[in-house]
Amino acid sequence: MATITTDSPAANNRTMAMALIASVFVVATCGLIYELLASTIASYLLGDSVMQFSTIIGVFLFSMGLGSWVSRYVRKDEMRLFIRAEILIALIGGWAAALLFLLFPVVDYFRILLYALVVGIGFLSGLEIPLLMRILRRDFDFRETVSTVLTFDYVGALAASLLFPLILMPYIGMMRTGFLFGFANAAVAIALVWIQPARRKYAPELLAGILVALSLIAGFAGSERFQRFAETASLEEPIVHAVSSPYQRIVVTRRGENISLFLNGNLQFSSLDEYRYHEALVMPVLGRVEEPRNVLILGGGDGLAAREVLRDPRVERVTLVDLDPAITELFRNSPMLSRLNEDSLTDPRMTVINADGFRWVREDDGRYDAVIVDFPDPTDFSLGKLYSTSFYSALRPRLAPGAVMSVQSGSPFVAPQAYWTIAATLEESGFATRPYHAYVPSFGDWGFILAANGAVPEQSNIRPGGRFVTQESEPALFDFPPDMARRPAEPNRLDNQRLVRTFADEWRRYDG
Repeated sequence: MATITTDSPAANNRTMAMALIASVFVVATCGLIYELLASTIASYLLGDSVMQFSTIIGVFLFSMGLGSWVSRYVRKDEMRLFIRAEILIALIGGWAAALLFLLFPVVDYFRILLYALVVGIGFLSGLEIPLLMRILRRDFDFRETVSTVLTFDYVGALAASLLFPLILMPYIGMMRTGFLFGFANAAVAIALVWIQPARRKYAPELLAGILVALSLIAGFAGSERFQRFAETASLEEPIVHAVSSPYQRIVVTRRGENISLFLNGNLQFSSLDEYRYHEALVMPVLGRVEEPRNVLILGGGDGLAAREVLRDPRVERVTLVDLDPAITELFRNSPMLSRLNEDSLTDPRMTVINADGFRWVREDDGRYDAVIVDFPDPTDFSLGKLYSTSFYSALRPRLAPGAVMSVQSGSPFVAPQAYWTIAATLEESGFATRPYHAYVPSFGDWGFILAANGAVPEQSNIRPGGRFVTQESEPALFDFPPDMARRPAEPNRLDNQRLVRTFADEWRRYDG
């Protein structure tokens, strides 16, 4: 703590100075939290996390610089302006996350709204620190003021950067985090008014601060309702289950007999036609393995791919590796959902492991007769790494002699370049491949790729009983019309993640 100069005011002024120094920490922490929230929400809703984080951080910092520059024109009453800035940041920053989620499904110019909020919060944050430094100079010399303010500013930034991924996102959620830190800004404003010697002069600010704080408390209490309202407006189907895990937002909807799963707003399956997808994912690979006794499933925490695997009487053991225990527990324990997967996750032949597939594949030493890769689409870089040469190269030793692997690979119609990039990536990693596709009404034409360390067998022995894939229908899956035919594509490497950008660009053009 800096030393108070010999000509510092009386005890009440020292209390004010200490309160202002403490507020530096709060201001810095809140500012970075708002920045991280905006970037994460933009990635969640718009995709391309690198683009969103880069542009939002850049705009936020520019706006802070603009606020700092404007502060030079403040000639008097810095304390009142600082308190007002805190109240405005509390209001805008605290409600920003909820506002973005609520308006995303209904506004056409979402990006304009997003960046307007970022500019507003950044401008006010940039205004705060220069005002604080000017106020503190009354009680500290210049060097002490600069070093003290910057020290607490940087410590606050460190606190925010650790709290956000380790505690706030996994356990509180984005909306509640916004309300919580908005309340922190409002509390600073109220506290500074309360310790003013001429408190009555700040009565309008005190009233505004209290009203904003109460609105944020109400918002925090009602955040789950806001989240459900936003999801209902976006999904237009009744929600029967919604929860935020440390890894994703999980929403289950039901309309009549149709049950749908959404992860981070993206449809994963509809119970009306999911059998088409899962039969296409599983039956061609098992039909090309003579004795698929030991099967590995990567992803597929809903147990639907496992259901198809366990219908094959030759299968003796299944290992399912999925990152999120919230998914596997939901589909294991919910009667409605466990009926859908036919209790595959509690089958005695099943072993469920909750782990990061990218790391697990490197640490595992097992050998599997069939491997089924059922990861979500590569919408961001954390998923894109699961479609990289690094991942596939690490996966190759897990295949026993004669083993075959299937990989869900997106739409060869909507995103053909991304689809053939996955094929090129598997081949670059040493696999032989056989691409194929199937029509799933909920998704359209969907692509898969068979891969093996040797040549992928052309002949198959499809088990009977399939509703979609049969011995007679399977050959048609490998026929690609000209508009989905193979095209040149570069492999997806961990250091460039070209697949994520390609996937986002192609789907953006298709969705408009």
